Amino acid sequence: MQKKTFPISKEQLSEIIRNYPTPFHIYDEKAIRENIRALRRAFRWAPEFREHFAVKATPNPRIIEIMKEEGAGTDCSSLAELFLSEAAGVTGEKIMLTSNDTPADEFQKAIALGAIINLDDISHIDYLEKHAGMPKCLSFRYNPGNLIEGNDIIGKPTEAKYGLTRDQLFLAYKKAQEKGVKRFGLHTMVISNELRPEAFVYTAKLMFTLAVEIQEQLGIHLEFVNLGGGVGIPYRPEEKPVDLEAVGQGIREAYGKILGSHGLTGIAIAMESGRAMTGPAGWLVSTVLHEKKTYKDYIGLDACMANLMRPAMYGAYHHITVLGKEDALCDRIYDVTGSLCENNDKFAIDRKLPAIDIGDILIIHDTGAHGHAMGFNYNGKLRSAELLLREDGNVELIRRAETLDDYFATLKYPGGLM
Repeated sequence: MQKKTFPISKEQLSEIIRNYPTPFHIYDEKAIRENIRALRRAFRWAPEFREHFAVKATPNPRIIEIMKEEGAGTDCSSLAELFLSEAAGVTGEKIMLTSNDTPADEFQKAIALGAIINLDDISHIDYLEKHAGMPKCLSFRYNPGNLIEGNDIIGKPTEAKYGLTRDQLFLAYKKAQEKGVKRFGLHTMVISNELRPEAFVYTAKLMFTLAVEIQEQLGIHLEFVNLGGGVGIPYRPEEKPVDLEAVGQGIREAYGKILGSHGLTGIAIAMESGRAMTGPAGWLVSTVLHEKKTYKDYIGLDACMANLMRPAMYGAYHHITVLGKEDALCDRIYDVTGSLCENNDKFAIDRKLPAIDIGDILIIHDTGAHGHAMGFNYNGKLRSAELLLREDGNVELIRRAETLDDYFATLKYPGGLM
């Protein structure tokens, strides 16, 4: 059983809350750096290893800057994410734009930055050329169909909107060659929040075999194979973290047997880990506002699913601790809720917790990825602040909380609102 911990004392957190009222997300710089270093160590054997941090996980330039300092680039999926990368000093082929129903302006910005373009469909080749021109390095996203099961978050590959079929993939490379592209990569992303090391090794074997076939049939020597992200984290205390060393060793063996036996030993390994880098290094801090007793016992927080959508969207588990009651007996059963006008606005259902009082501070764990990033303004809810716990122990505000002025700023209403 893994004990879920919070790196800030009750006294220090009380001081933080005086300056930055709850709710807020707070990230641990030291833990983020340790996470990416562990990933890079697992692939130290590779001729080149590239981590393109998935910006969508935690789209904040300070987080991207930390990743950049540790040698990572970015994986972007929108115009805003390209601008965030640029703001953090990430440019050129350290950026990968993974296309998904992509509009022209995103392609144009990516080309201007010198990014690698990772296309999601064969029809996008002509669209890209027409609206932005062809990149120096082009990649295609492969959807392996029934060869991989997928999982609950992404779904079955045959039902996913992402990627090219095998036949389309070969046609796409040939078409891009005819348009003058000379440098290529290969990409896939078929699992999310996966905890089984063998799943990543299987994906690598599949992709390395495909790389050999692309070389033999088209004469294309791929510069890199991007195995995607999908490295899960132990949201539940009873779960174990992914053994990255085992993953790296398994992929190393596959690399040697498949690519090495065909003389393809210079191909770089790339990944786009997001959740595994920042997920366990973040927490949502919230204050208890109300307790309600009807058919069940409810604890109402000053946060809601606008601050953390995963439990409502996926039925996802996030561990909860009550500040100062970490070792207390969990002899009460609560639904922990927010104030949104939706009945699925719950952080926990029938959760065993210690007795909770109004004013208690609840720590919701593992929110450093796909937490604040998935926020929204339904019901007029305002998005919370983001804080960074620096390695020296100081706390830095890296995104202020939204205000009503922010919410109303885009409205065009002659009578005025404020």
